[in-house]
Amino acid sequence: MYLTSEKKREIFGQFGKNEQDTGSTEGQIALFTFRIKHLTEYCKEHKNDKFTNRALVRLVGKRRKLLDYLKKKDIERYRTLIKALGLRK
Repeated sequence: MYLTSEKKREIFGQFGKNEQDTGSTEGQIALFTFRIKHLTEYCKEHKNDKFTNRALVRLVGKRRKLLDYLKKKDIERYRTLIKALGLRK
């Protein structure tokens, strides 16, 4: 499996307040970004897998909603997060 519990702890430790902070907006966005990158590579190889493609589109929508929420709540946290994840140019 590509997403182990150790990898999740690492992501939440880096972007959340601590490893157990799984509910923070930054941690959730970072986790979604990791999953989106993995599914994007998978969909490039398996072009006819429509179910995974739909899951990818849903994940991108969830991440977009969380990014909009974070942008509305705290613009500085939003800017540092997108810079750290490399989402925008």
